Amino acid sequence: MNTNQDKNQMEQENAADITVPADAAAQKPKEKDDAVELLKAMAFAAAIALVIRSFLFEPFNIPSGSMFPSLLVGDYLFVKKWTYGYSQYSFPLDAVPMQGRIMAGTPQRGDVAVFRQPKREGVDYIKRIIGLPGDKIQVTEGRLYINGTMVPRQNEGTETYETEGRPFQFTRYIETLPNGVKHFIYEISDHESLDNTPEFTVPEGHYFAMGDNRDQSLDSRVEQELGPVPAKNLIGPASFIFFSTEGIGDKCVYTGVFAAIQSTGCKAVEYVKAIRYGRIFKSVNSL
Repeated sequence: MNTNQDKNQMEQENAADITVPADAAAQKPKEKDDAVELLKAMAFAAAIALVIRSFLFEPFNIPSGSMFPSLLVGDYLFVKKWTYGYSQYSFPLDAVPMQGRIMAGTPQRGDVAVFRQPKREGVDYIKRIIGLPGDKIQVTEGRLYINGTMVPRQNEGTETYETEGRPFQFTRYIETLPNGVKHFIYEISDHESLDNTPEFTVPEGHYFAMGDNRDQSLDSRVEQELGPVPAKNLIGPASFIFFSTEGIGDKCVYTGVFAAIQSTGCKAVEYVKAIRYGRIFKSVNSL
């Protein structure tokens, strides 16, 4: 008996038994191709999102009550980027260094505008454009004067609203700007800290911005903190609200063995209840 020959034959048969099927052999290149295609799709989606965010619409949320009653804490809105043109603040991380604006548009009195805070790098503000270049702006005993003329307002009664962690009673007015734009404002009284100011002259290339919540807004009346807004700092006018929520605060805080389960169930209910459905897709100019 030729044992070496038999041994070689057995080794060949065993090797044949573990031969990788043709479709399995092709699996690794196919998986690699799928991964490459997925990365390409993700990169393409990211590029599209970047273009939309830089040139068309950018999302912002309202973190404070300075624009009550028009905008509420928890409103999420889109800003139109093309209306005022483009500056370095139009792009993520201010990544495109440039002087001034290109394709510049002119803000209108009454626009609710988002802009980069000129004295706090990286901070965005949202206020209403009240004064244009060359205007003289003053507040005397709570009344707004533009170029020496008192801006008319109509009393709409009182409302109680919680801001800064506690309830305040406001008087709600409809204010009519010189170009006919009507909007709501809140006043606690006509004798608060910013209700008597010097007369400001808006420099060329700048705009005077004020919050609709006149007694609880850090705006162009406070020169050391904000002052007039340079045109290059404008990002765009607020367009429409795409989501709004009151938040749930500490409603779903539990303790004990089943705290995590209780909290999860509570949030599933309360988050839905907290949505302000009536504000979704509302134009900011209609508020």
